[in-house]
Amino acid sequence: MIARRVRIGLAVASVLVLVVTGVAWGLYRDITAGITTTDVIAGGSTTGAQNILLVGVDSRTDAQGNPLPQAVQDQLHSGPDTGVLNSDTIIVLHVPKGGGAAAAFSIPRDAYVDIPGYRTDKINAAYPAVKELTAEKLVANGITDRATVEAKAGQAGRAALIKAVEGVTGLTINHYAEINLLGFYNLTTAIGGVDVCLKAAVDDDLSGAKLPAGPQTISGADALAFVRQRHGLPDGDLSRIRRQQVFLAAVADKILHGGTLTDPAALKGLVDVAQKSLVIDSGWDILGFAQQASDIAGGNLEFLTIPTRGQETNSRGDVVLVDDSEVSDFIDKRIADQAAAAAQAAAKPVSKPAPAKLDVIPSRYVVDVRNGSARVGLAGDVATKMRALGFAYGTIDNTDATPTSVVRYTGSDGTAARAVADQLGGIATESSSDVPPGHLSVLVGADFDPAMAPPPAAPAADPAPTSAPPPPPDAPITAAGVPCID
Repeated sequence: MIARRVRIGLAVASVLVLVVTGVAWGLYRDITAGITTTDVIAGGSTTGAQNILLVGVDSRTDAQGNPLPQAVQDQLHSGPDTGVLNSDTIIVLHVPKGGGAAAAFSIPRDAYVDIPGYRTDKINAAYPAVKELTAEKLVANGITDRATVEAKAGQAGRAALIKAVEGVTGLTINHYAEINLLGFYNLTTAIGGVDVCLKAAVDDDLSGAKLPAGPQTISGADALAFVRQRHGLPDGDLSRIRRQQVFLAAVADKILHGGTLTDPAALKGLVDVAQKSLVIDSGWDILGFAQQASDIAGGNLEFLTIPTRGQETNSRGDVVLVDDSEVSDFIDKRIADQAAAAAQAAAKPVSKPAPAKLDVIPSRYVVDVRNGSARVGLAGDVATKMRALGFAYGTIDNTDATPTSVVRYTGSDGTAARAVADQLGGIATESSSDVPPGHLSVLVGADFDPAMAPPPAAPAADPAPTSAPPPPPDAPITAAGVPCID
C-alpha cells in the first residue's frame, strides 16, 4: 500500500481542480457551456457519499473527437498513433456524505481484472478495446458518420471501464471525469508550471522525460512526460502512480494557493483547457457537487494505491495481480476509518466557540484587504485569517484613514461578503461596482477589533545546528512542500 496525505482543499486531480475550485464558481457558465458530456452513468448520485472516477487518457483527439494536429502531437511526445487508447491514470475519488475528508484510490493501469462483456485483461484495455469493438459494430450496421461513431463507441468504452473499476473496488461509481493528453499539457502551461523534485536525473526516450535531479518547475511536454514515464523506474507502473500523485497535489496547490485565481489570463487558460480536454458524465451537477464538497477545503485528502499481489507475464503481457476481495476490503476499511476519525473529531469538546460556519465555498473568492486604521500590519493579519479559512489571497495594502470597516462586493456576491463580514466581527457590507467579479474587498477601519484577526504566532527560535538526516524517501506528499521521488 502506498499512502500519501495531501492538504489540497477541493482538488484531487486536474479535472477536479477545473470544476470544484474557484474557477467553477466564478466562471461556471463559461466552463459548463463548452464541456463535452457523455451519457455513461444513469442517475448519478447528487446526495450522500459519492465516488468519482477520474481518468487520464493518451487520446490523440480533443474532447470532441477531432484529431490533434500533427505539430501538437509532436509537442506532446505522444509517439506513433497505434490506434490504441490507453487509460494511463485511473483514480477513484470517494467523497463522504456531507463532505469532509476524502480519499483518492489509484488503480495501476496494468491491474489484471475482469472486464464485463470482454475478457480478463489489463484494466486500461477496457476503454479502448470495447470502444473499438463497438465502432466496428456501428459501421457494420451502416453508421458511417465519424462523429456519431466516435461518440457512441467512446460512451461504450467508458462504460466498460466504469464496470471494471466497480468490479475490482466494490464501489458504485456515481460520476465520471476524463482529461486527455492535450489537457495535461495545456493545464500546466496555463498555470505557469508546477513544482516537482526528482531523486535522480531521468532520460527516457519512450515518454520523452529528460529531466535533471532535484527540485524544478515543469510544464507542457515536460509535465506530460513526468506523469507518463514508467520505464527505468524502480517499481514501473507503481512508480508512475507516485509521480501522478505528486503532480496532482502540485497542480492543485498551484491553482488554489499560487495566485492563479487572481490572474485573469490564467483563469481564461483554465476555461480553455476544460472545454478542449475535459469529458464528464451528462448527469453530473458540477455546481451542486462543489457545494457538497466544500467541507474538504482545508481538510485532509489522502492518496492511496490499491493493494496488489506482485506482477507476472502472461498472454496479456506484463500485468499487476490484484484480488478483488482484498481491494474492496482495503477500500471499505479506509473509508470506515475516515468516517470514525471524523466522528471522533466532531465529538471532541472545544475550548472556545468555533467561528460561524461559512455558507460559501471560500476558494471561489479572492479577498483583497486594505488597512485604513492606525494599527500597523492589520491588513496582513486579516488576509492571513482569510487564507486560513480557504479564501485566495488578493491585494494587501494600506489606504487613507477610514472610520468604518466594510466588506464590498459586486453582483451576486453579497452572501460571500456577509460570510466574510461575520468572520470579522459582523462588520458592514455594501455593493460596489469597483469590485471585480469573484473578489471581495475588505476595508479595515478605525472601528475594527484586532481580536477578530489575531496576528500569526511568532516563529520559534532556531534550534542549535544539528546534523539531522534528510526526510525519508516515503515522506508524505503535502501541499506544504515538494518531496523528491523516483
